[in-house]
Amino acid sequence: MLLSITVPAYNEEKIIAECVRNLRAACSQVLPDGGSFEIIVVDNNSSDRTAELARAQGARVVFEPRNQIARARNCGARAASGEWLLFVDADSTVPPLLLRDTLQAIETGRVIGGGATLRFPPGAAWLMRFSAAAWNVISRLFRLAPGSYLFCHAEAFHEAGGFDETLYASEEIALSRELKRLASRRRLRFAILTRHPFLTSDRKWRLFGAGALLRGLFRFAVGPRISVRDRDRCDFWYDSRR
Repeated sequence: MLLSITVPAYNEEKIIAECVRNLRAACSQVLPDGGSFEIIVVDNNSSDRTAELARAQGARVVFEPRNQIARARNCGARAASGEWLLFVDADSTVPPLLLRDTLQAIETGRVIGGGATLRFPPGAAWLMRFSAAAWNVISRLFRLAPGSYLFCHAEAFHEAGGFDETLYASEEIALSRELKRLASRRRLRFAILTRHPFLTSDRKWRLFGAGALLRGLFRFAVGPRISVRDRDRCDFWYDSRR
């Protein structure tokens, strides 16, 4: 199997079926052999029908009892059969052209992994559009992958130690740095793909509003090392509202 796609999901019954359908459609367009990919949904201790709806769409479902994004992604990676791993969030949409660019990068044999730029849907608040533009600059400049689209060779993932389970946020930044170190030693690249951004949801903004977002950003700016290791300070990501 070439590609294993892991989707961490906590109480995502509203969107998980569409997420799996979109991923399957994109893979079917780009990968001619249907047996060359798998979609793994990690039920991260959901209290709704997330697991049931994911299975109904043909996803393989595994369970991670502790509600933490790093643990959920690692759980999916342990269950994966693919030579390459791709981590996607349930509220993100992967265009087939981005998946094609990813596979072309893999086929060069010159990358250990990478990520992609992102965009918010039309009509998103200006602050969200600004944050996406700012992140895309940082991502390209420092070669840091977003957790909502990160791919890497499975062997390199495990050698790097996977996602750091002491972190409740920014675990994708830590893994990007470890993978870049491995890439440097192996004379490979950690690539950020820019031609076809993936679409990510602005639902946090709609659910929590500007005040909660700005308070969260302020906490991270004042004490980033403490904040990313404290679940209570990362409530913006772990609140059950969907």
